[in-house]
Amino acid sequence: MNSPRRTTIYDVAREAGVAASTVSRALNNPRRVNPVTRDHVVAVAERLGYRPDPLATALQSGHKATIAMLVPDITNPHFFGTIRGAEKRASEAGLTFILANTEESADNERNQIERLSRSVDGFVLAASRLREDTTRELAREYNLALVNRQVEGLPGAVVDNGSGSRQIIEHLASLGHRSVVYLSGPHRSWTASQRWRALRAAAERHGMTARRLGPFPPKVDGGGAAADAALAAEATALVAHNDLLAIGVLRRLTERGIPVPGRVSVVGYDDIFGADLCVPALTTVAGPQEEAGRAAVELLIRKGSLSRSQPAPQQVVLPSHLVIRDSTGPAV
Repeated sequence: MNSPRRTTIYDVAREAGVAASTVSRALNNPRRVNPVTRDHVVAVAERLGYRPDPLATALQSGHKATIAMLVPDITNPHFFGTIRGAEKRASEAGLTFILANTEESADNERNQIERLSRSVDGFVLAASRLREDTTRELAREYNLALVNRQVEGLPGAVVDNGSGSRQIIEHLASLGHRSVVYLSGPHRSWTASQRWRALRAAAERHGMTARRLGPFPPKVDGGGAAADAALAAEATALVAHNDLLAIGVLRRLTERGIPVPGRVSVVGYDDIFGADLCVPALTTVAGPQEEAGRAAVELLIRKGSLSRSQPAPQQVVLPSHLVIRDSTGPAV
């Protein structure tokens, strides 16, 4: 059975007929609220069984009660679950949640952080395109947590790229494939480099040849050039950086009359909405993206309220699994 939903600050605000910010002040800084309003809010909170999140309360010491999530491409369905999980955890903690799009640009990402820094208590950086040294530099000044990116010493949540990549190679090897091409994503993508390393290592263990091509834009429109390059490499199996790129590859192969998986197998990553609706349905690696977003906000809250009694920033690694569909088949 599902556990009862936790009462949030927004439930209290709705029942009391006040803004969530008023509830926050009444419970955390009562001297800033009219005594009548304060007593009313406290009574409603007690009646609903609301308990303030102690970590979030500490994070709000600067009286902003706001966090921001930065994503490289807001139109990519891969981030929908991550955003949803992060927003839910922020809401439960009584925090306002801001979403910003960096358009795959490290410069935009840094500019967004610096521009928003006076308005928020911290940032969740999803699939950050920043260099590692730049990320460390910013972390010394701002409260940061990462999603789908690891930087030693900084809190973050990732889906296990190594396990998912190994599962891809094991699946392809079982189908008799002896060569694989990885169609890489953006040059500054940490995830792209991690996936390639894991694919290459797993391919070597199975006696397969592996080659990386790209980088390609991680979008459907990038699939045309990626497919043409892969066909020239004469591999029997193609692994795309993400599902959007893989779907673009499938479209291009169809245009060229190349049967999938009759002549070549195609695999993606992320299991986005629509991966099972394209033709053929896409074999892909899935992971709990909503849980990753939620975990990153939790880590951000904990980092923002660190004390001697609280643990140091940590990394959360979430499991991945291969979803086998129609786009992979025996090697020819």
